[in-house]
Amino acid sequence: MHRQKTLAASFSLQGKGLHTGLDIQITFNPAPENHGYKIKRVDLEDQPVIDALAENVVNTQRGTVLSKNGVQVSTVEHAMAALYAFGIDNCLIEVNSPEFPILDGSSRFYSEEIQKVGLTEQNAPKDYYIVKHKIEVKDEETGSSLVILPDDKFSVNVLISFDSPVLSNQFATLNDLSEFPTELAASRTFVFVREVETLLQHNLIKGGDLDNAIVIYDQKIPQESLDKLADMMNLPHKDVHDLGYINNKPLVFNNEPARHKLIDVIGDMALISKPIRGRIIATRPGHKINNQLARMIRKDIKMNEVQAPIYDPNTAPVMDVNRIRELLPHRYPFLLVDKIIEIGGDYIVGVKNITTNEPFFQGHFPQEPVMPGVLQVEAMAQTGGLLVLNSVDEPERYSTYFMKIDGVKFRQKVVPGDTLILRLELLAPIRRGISTMKGYVFVGDKLVSEAEFMAQIVKNK
Repeated sequence: MHRQKTLAASFSLQGKGLHTGLDIQITFNPAPENHGYKIKRVDLEDQPVIDALAENVVNTQRGTVLSKNGVQVSTVEHAMAALYAFGIDNCLIEVNSPEFPILDGSSRFYSEEIQKVGLTEQNAPKDYYIVKHKIEVKDEETGSSLVILPDDKFSVNVLISFDSPVLSNQFATLNDLSEFPTELAASRTFVFVREVETLLQHNLIKGGDLDNAIVIYDQKIPQESLDKLADMMNLPHKDVHDLGYINNKPLVFNNEPARHKLIDVIGDMALISKPIRGRIIATRPGHKINNQLARMIRKDIKMNEVQAPIYDPNTAPVMDVNRIRELLPHRYPFLLVDKIIEIGGDYIVGVKNITTNEPFFQGHFPQEPVMPGVLQVEAMAQTGGLLVLNSVDEPERYSTYFMKIDGVKFRQKVVPGDTLILRLELLAPIRRGISTMKGYVFVGDKLVSEAEFMAQIVKNK
């Protein structure tokens, strides 16, 4: 089982804001379990905190802007990408400005500082968003689209396309997050010269220069206009005939713009609040459509608070029925677990196949067979008992007994032909023979019942 992580120590960075031009200090702090990403505006009275979540995005023009209760912070995506890429689940970010510093226009400095301070593993398990089916968003007007597909890990493919003789088509791929520090982090943001005047007119990119962005000159404009833009940005004059990249430093990668767009995708996906197991295919992505996909995922998370475990019937069980019978005293017709497919230090996943021959269907009900809810609770309890008994010596000498059942909810009926996936997890370490657990029962991807248990492990006389 993978556990949540936070920073091992705090670190700070200083730089100017891309759009405000302000001198900004930002500090990244360790945070407790299940905290998520939160941003504190330390320059404001009462130091308000903004949750870094997709639904709090209010603007996606030239960056991702978060807002809560009228308080904003912008250009968060490069930092969010670095936190996500290093598997950090919990972090409190303190910033003294309405935007994050642009630094060199990439995620490099965030990545380097995270590597310096290191990470701390926490006790709480990571809660993955597991992609079970294709999700797609499209923008017919721009031709942009994002598709997310099932996969056993997080990966991204990006294709960018511009009507430009300098930057036409490029692609970039991230197959594993471990590649982020060396293959992505140093990729800088980019802008076309033809966009600069409009951005300046909108009072943006006050802090933009050739040290924090790749500037692309791809369409000839009058020499006078080009000189004027150069003066506005404190840049040297350039001949109108020299199309190409204008930057102080050479490209880090031949496809650096595409790699930077991939950073943006990761940074915007970080705002769903869970690590993803799935592959994203992004065609002409931008912050707007990235946020649309992130919002769709957030909506799915809210509708399905707990995701069903992955069940592959072709995979050999970690406990078959023979091992189960060694651990549990239950026998027909009351043994309600067929196999265990996954087990960790504090969780277990079991399977129960419901057939029309179950004895309880004779009376519940003859004309409409429905599995009694109390037996679903019993199946959860037996699965939880296997987790506990599997950890003791001579398990046949012990039994588990209910002490309390709370929070029982039945959401959907269980009928013949259903396969129950039972997930039980410890709510606290076992102390003095007392265990507390949370149990969930799924049919397919749907949660059908849940309950909390307190049980006592007793040595048989």
